[in-house]
Amino acid sequence: MTSIKPTALLKGEGLPDYDKITPNEITENIPKLIKELNEKLDKLEVQLEKQLQTKSSLSWDDVMPQLYEIGEKLRWSWGVVSHLNAVCNSTELRAVHSNQQPTIVRFSNQLAQNEVIFKALLNLKEHGNIKDETQIRILETELITMKNKGIGLEADEKTLFNSRSERLAELSTTFSNNVLDATKNWSLLLKNKSEVEGLPERALETLALAAKEAGDKDEEGNDPSSAIGPWRVGLDLPRYIPFQTYAKNRRIREKVYRAFVSRASDGKINNKKIIEEILDLRNKQAKLLGYKNWCEISLATKMADNEEAVEMLLEELRIAAIHHAEKEVIHLRECAKRNGENEDFELSPWDISFWSEVLRKEKYDLDQEKLRPWFPLDQVLDGLFNLCKRLFEIDIEEAINTAPLWHEDVRFFNVKNIDGQKIASFYLDPFSRPATKRGGAWMDECLCRNQKTKDDIVLPVAYLVCNQTPPIANKPSLMSFEEVETLFHEFGHGLQHMLTTINYPQAAGINNVEWDAVELASQFMENWCLEDQTISEIAIHWKTKEPLPESEINKLRQSRTFNSGLATLRQIHFALTDLKLHSQWNEDLEISPDEFRREIAKNTTVMEPIPEDQFLCAFSHIFAGGYAAGYYSYKWAEVLSSDAFAAFEEAGLANQDEVRKIGKKYRDSILSLGGSRSPNKVFKQFRGRLPSTEALIRHSGLN
Repeated sequence: MTSIKPTALLKGEGLPDYDKITPNEITENIPKLIKELNEKLDKLEVQLEKQLQTKSSLSWDDVMPQLYEIGEKLRWSWGVVSHLNAVCNSTELRAVHSNQQPTIVRFSNQLAQNEVIFKALLNLKEHGNIKDETQIRILETELITMKNKGIGLEADEKTLFNSRSERLAELSTTFSNNVLDATKNWSLLLKNKSEVEGLPERALETLALAAKEAGDKDEEGNDPSSAIGPWRVGLDLPRYIPFQTYAKNRRIREKVYRAFVSRASDGKINNKKIIEEILDLRNKQAKLLGYKNWCEISLATKMADNEEAVEMLLEELRIAAIHHAEKEVIHLRECAKRNGENEDFELSPWDISFWSEVLRKEKYDLDQEKLRPWFPLDQVLDGLFNLCKRLFEIDIEEAINTAPLWHEDVRFFNVKNIDGQKIASFYLDPFSRPATKRGGAWMDECLCRNQKTKDDIVLPVAYLVCNQTPPIANKPSLMSFEEVETLFHEFGHGLQHMLTTINYPQAAGINNVEWDAVELASQFMENWCLEDQTISEIAIHWKTKEPLPESEINKLRQSRTFNSGLATLRQIHFALTDLKLHSQWNEDLEISPDEFRREIAKNTTVMEPIPEDQFLCAFSHIFAGGYAAGYYSYKWAEVLSSDAFAAFEEAGLANQDEVRKIGKKYRDSILSLGGSRSPNKVFKQFRGRLPSTEALIRHSGLN
C-alpha cells in the first residue's frame, strides 16, 4: 500500500489543525485521501473474498473494525472541510469544497455499493451468531444504507444513480450558498432617527456597527454611532429579528420583511429551479430503489412507522393549535387598534412580531430586550454547567490554549465525571459572523467515542455552533432569552454525543439514533431554562450582579405559551409541506412547489403567505440539510422531550434528591445508550412506558 505522509488534512484522528487546512491543502490532499482509502478498500475486499470462500460464517472483527476505519477517515477529513466551509466561508474555500465534493460522493457510493462488503455483512447478520442487540442494529443500519445507496441495482442503473447522487450533492451546496449570499448581499441603510424609532440601544449598536463595517459615514463624515446613525439593517437574524420586533416604522418593516421572505428567489441567486430539480431527482432515485417516493426512503430509517403515523401526530397537534392561533391573530389586531392603528387596519405578516411584542408587554409587562443585561454569555454558561452537574454528575471546565481553534471567538471545554476522569470535550463557537458563517445553530461531531482496546479510547468531541449577538465595545455578549434557549438546545445534542457509554462508534452518541428521535435530548434541555435553580444561576445582571427579579421570571414563565397556537401551526406547516413535497409533488402536477405549498397553507396557517413569500427558497433544512421528509422530527421529538421532562415535574422539581435520581436514570438511558437500542426501548427504559402527546399539549398551553 502507498504510504502517505499524514498532513493536517490526512492525519484522520485527533483534533484538527484548522489553520493548516487551507484551500490549497484541501485541493492537494483530498485526491490523496481517496487514493489511500481505495487501496484500503481493495485490501479489505481481497481479505473478505478469501474468508467468504473458506469460512461458513464471518465474525464481527473480520469485517466491522476495518470498514469503520475507512468510513471514519473519510468522515474526519471531509468533516473538517465541511465544518470550515460552514464557519469560515470564503470564495476560495467554497470553490474548493464544490470541486472536491463529487469525488467524496463518488467514493461514498462506491463504498456503499461494494458487492463483497454487502455479502460479508449479510453473512455476518445471517450466520455470524450475533446476539448483541447493538451489533444487530448496526448491521441492519449498514444493510439498509447500502440498499438506499443502490447496492441492489444493475450496472447501468448504478451509473445513473451515482451521477444523480453527485448532482444532488452539488445542488444542495449551491442552494446553501445562494441562501448565504442572498442573506449577505441585501442590506438597507437608514439615516433618519424616525426610521429606527422603537429599537432598543443594543439593536441600534448592532446596526451602527454593521454600517461602520460597510464603510458608511454620517452627514459630517464621522463613523456611525448607535445614537446618531447611520444604521444598516440586514437579513441575518441578529439584525433582522430585533428590527421586525421593535421598529415602529411599519413601511420599513414591510420592506425588510419582503426582502427576508423572498431571499434566493430571483435574479442570479434563485433557488426555484434548484428546488424542482432536487425534488425530481430525489423522486427518481427513490423509484429506482423500489420505493414509491422519497418520503418512503426517509421513513424507512425513522422511528415513525409510516407517513400516516406522522400525519396523525401533526393533525392531533393542528387541531389543538388552530383555534388558539385564530384567537391570537384577533388579539394582535385588537392590540394594534388599541395602540393607534385605525379601525380598518388589517394585520399583515410584517406586523406579527411587532404587535406580538407590544401585546406581550401589555399582557405580562415583559420587555424581553430589556432583560438582555441579565443574560451575559459567561453567566449563562455557568448556570448551564451547574445544571449538568446537578442532573448528570459531570464537571465542565474551560481548557484555554489546549486545542487548535478556527476563530478567535471559539472556546474549548473539557467534560469530566465527578471523580475527575475526563470523558469528553467540546468547542463552542457562539457569535454571529454573517459574512463568513452559516446562519442558525447546530451541533456536529468532531470526534466520536471509539473504544479500540481496553486502554485505547477515543473520547468524543463536539462542535457547538450558535449565531447569537456578539459582544459590542466593552459589553459582553448579552443574550436574548431565545438565544439562551438555543444554547441549551444545542448543548442537549452535545450531551448525547459526549455522555455516551457505547463502545461501538457506529452507535455511540447520536450515531444510529433515528432522526425523529434525535431532537429529544436537545429539546429536553430547553425545559430547564426557567426551572427555579437554573434561572437563578443564569440570570444575573452583568454590571450590578443583581439577580433577575422574581416578578420578571414569572413573566417569562407566563409568556412561554404566548402565541403558542401560531408557533405550533408554523412548525406543522413546515413539517407537512416537507412531507407532502417528498411524497406527492411531481412535475406532472403542473404546479410549482411554491403553489403546492400554498395549498397546504390553507389548512395550516391563519394568514396566507404574501405573493413574494418564497419561503421554500431558503428552507435549507430540507434542501441543504438532512431533514428531507424529516422536518416533522422536531414535533415528533418534542412529544418525547416534553414527556421526559414531565417525569421530573411529577417527582417535584424542587426535590433535589429525586431530581438527581431521575437525572441519573435519564443519563443512563437517553444520553448513554445512543443508537444502541430502538428509541421506543430507550424511552421505555427511562419512562417505564411509551410516549404520549399529553405533556406537550399541556406545556404548549393548548389544552
